[in-house]
Amino acid sequence: MDINVLITSTSFGKVVKEPVEILKSKGYRLIWNKSGRPLKEDELVEKVHDVDAWIAGVDEITAKVISAANNLKIICRYGVGVDNVDLREATKRGIIVTNTPDANSDAVADLTIGLILAVARWIPQADKAVKEGKWDRFFGYSVYDKTLGIIGMGKIGIKVMQRAQGFKMKIIYSDPRKNYEAEKMGARKVDLDELLREADFISIHTPLTSKTKYLIGESELSKMRSTSFLINTARGKLVDEIALYRYLKEKKIAGAAVDVYSKEPPGKSPLLSLDNVVTTPHIGGYTYEALYNMGMMVVKSLIDTLEGKKPDYMVNPEAYK
Repeated sequence: MDINVLITSTSFGKVVKEPVEILKSKGYRLIWNKSGRPLKEDELVEKVHDVDAWIAGVDEITAKVISAANNLKIICRYGVGVDNVDLREATKRGIIVTNTPDANSDAVADLTIGLILAVARWIPQADKAVKEGKWDRFFGYSVYDKTLGIIGMGKIGIKVMQRAQGFKMKIIYSDPRKNYEAEKMGARKVDLDELLREADFISIHTPLTSKTKYLIGESELSKMRSTSFLINTARGKLVDEIALYRYLKEKKIAGAAVDVYSKEPPGKSPLLSLDNVVTTPHIGGYTYEALYNMGMMVVKSLIDTLEGKKPDYMVNPEAYK
């Protein structure tokens, strides 16, 4: 009997081929998402029947979808965030959910620093102007010796901190828990309000949950200074984009750099119309090294599960039997 592996992630196997070759060597039947975009609930319901394992992107994996998957044993999230997966329903049905923690932490941290520099010095805008034959002199802000506020001092937050210290940046952070490693390196824990008031650059690195949705809204933005910048490489719905648009348009904050959006692709998001915003298309984890690491982690979890072994990187270990 064929073992069916559904692959809806739009990036798995596209650049790094080794993980796909491993799956093929096992004789699995690979079912690909050919749409080039994340799939919606009704589309997934039609595809998950008789699927044994699933390599998922940011598709809408709802209770309805999961209940339609009669043979499903594991959902391997090709990435870190699992906010698009109904974990309760998966666990209830004994379906293991895994992710790829720390596989792309360096890549996201690199992009974060790149975005800080890009928005502080208006690098994309300057590049565009020169290519259009203009010679506009863009005045920016120095990053050296400024204060970086990190919201969420986890694995990525630590790596951002390490890189920022190369610019002699002072580090403050907001997190429900004290991070002793960060504090040994010189970071200072503060509450969110103090971080918003003190930081020159604010970078978000917290997971999206029901408690953190729209963590940065009208009230929080009002506490930021007119010379401060917001950087989001975590999840789009951590920020109220309408409020952010208003504060940027009215120059109540200096600028923002955004890699993630409430809706992806962002379509006609008003943020895209602003000159003081630097945007990228959710490429935080898109390096060759990160994609290789993610692919190999996903494949190992998938094969271990199908061969009756306990997989690594389980998000819902209570589903393992």
